[in-house]
Amino acid sequence: MKIQGLEEGKIKMEFKRAERLNHFQTGIFAALDEKKSELIKAGRKVYNLSVGTPDFRPPEHVMKAVAESVNNAEDYKYSLVDSEEMLNAVVDYYADRYNAVIKADEITAVRGTQEGMAHLGMAILNPGDVVLLPDPGYPVFEAGSYLGGAEVYYYPLLKENNFLPVIEDIPEDVLNKTKYIVLSYPSNPVGASAPKEMYVRMIEYAKKYNFAIINDNAYSDIIFDGREGFSFLSLPGAKDVGVEFFSLSKSYNVTGLRISFCIGNKSIIDAFKLLRSQYDFGMSYPAQKAAIAALRGPRDSVKAQCAEYQRRRDALLNGLRKYGWNVPDSHGTMFVWLPVPEGYTSASFTEALMDKAGVIGTPGTAFGPLGEGYIRFALTKSAEELAVIADVIGQSGVLS
Repeated sequence: MKIQGLEEGKIKMEFKRAERLNHFQTGIFAALDEKKSELIKAGRKVYNLSVGTPDFRPPEHVMKAVAESVNNAEDYKYSLVDSEEMLNAVVDYYADRYNAVIKADEITAVRGTQEGMAHLGMAILNPGDVVLLPDPGYPVFEAGSYLGGAEVYYYPLLKENNFLPVIEDIPEDVLNKTKYIVLSYPSNPVGASAPKEMYVRMIEYAKKYNFAIINDNAYSDIIFDGREGFSFLSLPGAKDVGVEFFSLSKSYNVTGLRISFCIGNKSIIDAFKLLRSQYDFGMSYPAQKAAIAALRGPRDSVKAQCAEYQRRRDALLNGLRKYGWNVPDSHGTMFVWLPVPEGYTSASFTEALMDKAGVIGTPGTAFGPLGEGYIRFALTKSAEELAVIADVIGQSGVLS
């Protein structure tokens, strides 16, 4: 029996999305992916350096831990909480790797730093609070602040300041309303590193003006030319004022498992745990077992991978310099941040590069207005491939 009017397609209903979503637009990476598909359909050879997905294998001991876990029927249940074994592994890792003293109740797992950053503002922000964000900076910093109802004040990352924040330039009336500042070094997208002295100064300001520091520590294991990858939490007073997002994604090539932690100031962690208890049933046991294996296992592959990323950086940038493109070395991360050649904007150079060379990068403006004049490449090809890509760019005529 059919009820009149309920046949498939007879009644069309349209549901409007929440007004808060009007704030967001389709990401630049979706647009670049669409352009990539067009080039491939046209029979073009495409070199995609736009997205930072590692092409290395996870370490064998990490994959073995996951394989054993997925063959254990008990590991398919809700975990509900972070296991004591995993939390202790984080504590021991921070003590050994960073010489930082943390406690198990100062840690919460998150489903990747992207998710953690997006939700943190909902746990600690109120309307009228101000958040200090970098420009250029990773887009999720702004999304999390917006969802928390805060006003955003962008601090500039400029070449003449070595892409470091100048906290002294931020007006005092802004600092008095600031709830937290986001720092991220080694920095995606700009590839800069920060000295400990910068963090020490930031801790002083956070105490003076009563704001928190949110440190994104995703790339401390991918840092070049003998620089030290350190944790903000290893510095005196850090836990008094802030937390750090620590990720296994890039160091151990487990991006799809979404293994990250928010660590530090207990009051912030407790607020975050309360928020997460409302929508999450805990990190899966296979992901927790992967985390434990990574944190307690050997780090030889992490160090070798860092050296390979540096080799890739050198292959690409030295190749580009042969053709007269005067590009600076990045200090770390799996990206390089390059000034576009004279006569181009970020968008026009990105488009010309795709059309003439089939090379896809990310225009700097995807990371904020001060990204104008730059393009970001991901070091997600071998050194040999990147040397070839440099030649393709140089011989395409796009630099002329």
